[in-house]
Amino acid sequence: MPENEINYPKVQQVEIDETYVGQRIDNFLITKLKGVPKSVIYRILRKGEVRVNKGRIKQTYKLQMNDIVRIPPVRVSQDTQPAISDKLQAVQDLEKAIIYEDKTLIVLNKPSGIAVHGGSGLKFGVIEALRALRPREKMLELVHRLDRDTSGILLIAKRRSVLVSLHEQLRIKTMNKVYWALVKGQWSASQRSVQEPLLKINTKSGERLVVVNREEGKKSCTLFDVIEEFDGATLIEARPQTGRTHQIRVHTACKEHPIACDDKYGDREFDKLAKKAGINRLFLHAKEISFYHPVSETTVHFEAPLDPVLEQGLKKLPKLTTE
Repeated sequence: MPENEINYPKVQQVEIDETYVGQRIDNFLITKLKGVPKSVIYRILRKGEVRVNKGRIKQTYKLQMNDIVRIPPVRVSQDTQPAISDKLQAVQDLEKAIIYEDKTLIVLNKPSGIAVHGGSGLKFGVIEALRALRPREKMLELVHRLDRDTSGILLIAKRRSVLVSLHEQLRIKTMNKVYWALVKGQWSASQRSVQEPLLKINTKSGERLVVVNREEGKKSCTLFDVIEEFDGATLIEARPQTGRTHQIRVHTACKEHPIACDDKYGDREFDKLAKKAGINRLFLHAKEISFYHPVSETTVHFEAPLDPVLEQGLKKLPKLTTE
C-alpha cells in the first residue's frame, strides 16, 4: 500500500457490545475507520454501503446491544499528517499529566498550548495523543472541552455508558467545576455572579469571537469569589453554571477585568504586568472538579495543581498595599 494511502481492504462485520451502545453510527465509524475523512464516512452512509442488521440506516442511528454493523472496504488518499507516535515528547508528556485513571475514565491535567483535538492545521490534540498512548482501548472520547490555552482538569471516557452518564451530569448541572483566573484590577467581593447572555460571532477576518448580546445571546451564568488580591490584579475563583464557549473569559472581560494574557479579550497593558512576573500564557486553569462516578457509585473530587509558570508568577506579582 502506498505510504499516502489509508486502506481498509476487507468488509468488516462488527457486533456491538456495551462499549458502543447508544453511540451514533457516524461517530462509531469515525472511531473504527481512523484517518478516513468524515466526507468519505458520510458518503458511504448515504449510499447505503454501511448496514446495520442487513438494513440501511441514517447517520443519526444510535447503536443497540448486539447490532451487527457491516463496514465496507475503504481506500482513500491520505493528505493529512502521518499517524501520531507515542514516542513524541509532547505525547509522552501527557502520560505524566494523568491525575487519575481507571478502567472507564481518565482525568488529565491538560497543559496550556495543546488543543483537545486536532484539526485546523494542528497535527494532533489531546484525544489523538491519548489514543496513541492507549492503542488497546476500544474507545476514548472527550467528556467536555477546554480552550487550547486553558490548562487544567479534562475528563476522557473509556466507556460509552460513562460518557453518557457524565454528559447527563453536565446537562443537569450536577458536575461542579472550579477555575482559577488572574484578572486585571481589583475584583469586587460583592460581584458574586455574572449572567450576561453570550453570542458567537465570526469577524470579517474569519476569527471566532464571543460577545455579550442581550437580544440574541444564550443564557449564561458564572459565579465568582476572590482568592487573593495583588497590586493591579486579582486571583479569582470562577464556577461556570452554564457551558458556553469562552464563557469565563468574556464574563470577566465584560466587567472590565480581563484575564491575563488573553489574546482575544485581554488588555495589553495588563499583560505587561503579568509578563514582568513571568506569566506568558493565558492565566485560566481548571483547578477542581467533582461528579458522581457511575461505576464506583460515589462522588469523586479531583484537583489539578497550577503549572510552575503560573505558580511562580503569583509569587512575583506586586503585593496589594493598603493605607
